[in-house]
Amino acid sequence: MADLSAFPITRRWVPRDPTKLQLFSFPTPNGVKVAIALEELRLPYEAHRVTLSDEDVKSDAFLSLNPNNKIPAIIDPDGPDGTPIGLFESGAILLYLARKTGRLTGPDATSQAHATQWLMWQMGGLGPMLGQLGYFVKFAGKEIDDPRPRQRYVDEARRLLSVFAGALQDREWIVGEFTIADIAIAPWLNALEFYGAKDIVGWSDHPVLEAYVERFMARDAAKVGMNTPPRESATS
Repeated sequence: MADLSAFPITRRWVPRDPTKLQLFSFPTPNGVKVAIALEELRLPYEAHRVTLSDEDVKSDAFLSLNPNNKIPAIIDPDGPDGTPIGLFESGAILLYLARKTGRLTGPDATSQAHATQWLMWQMGGLGPMLGQLGYFVKFAGKEIDDPRPRQRYVDEARRLLSVFAGALQDREWIVGEFTIADIAIAPWLNALEFYGAKDIVGWSDHPVLEAYVERFMARDAAKVGMNTPPRESATS
């Protein structure tokens, strides 16, 4: 039986089976990436619901695993050399899981390099920019009178969509084969619907993106992972 007692987070979010990978997350565009990857890889795991409230992500328990107080985070009881490892940052976790299993990285070294390239593009560009766009379109930022901050993110979102649409032409997935890059990118594109921002970023100008998101969401792993752990608790 794996011993996860060295991880204080497990005293608040208690593993039912500590031999399984432990996922601490919430179904945001970043949060669902890891759940979808775990479903694609068919790795046994337990999902613990960590809400975005300060009570959860700024708790001592969660900060003990992720001092950056953001979901998702994991504990893998079967880490390097068979010892448990805790990790945070969704991109780092995707790379770890892909390397651990030798899957979702692309069929050769060139594809693997390109998959990493697009993963970094999502982490450094698409995710942060669409997240800020969402703030100004759907959340508190929409109350700001100055139009310049919102327009900055509208313009950058439009640019990023054009970049990705151009690269995706005549491809089913961004490096040809389905990889962690697609797992990182597609949930963020899908979030534009939630933000109510499709029209202002010219989504209809890129039918290739609509088809891409539909393909992604039709995968069995995405159907499960997009609501793992469930947004609402079983007792709410």
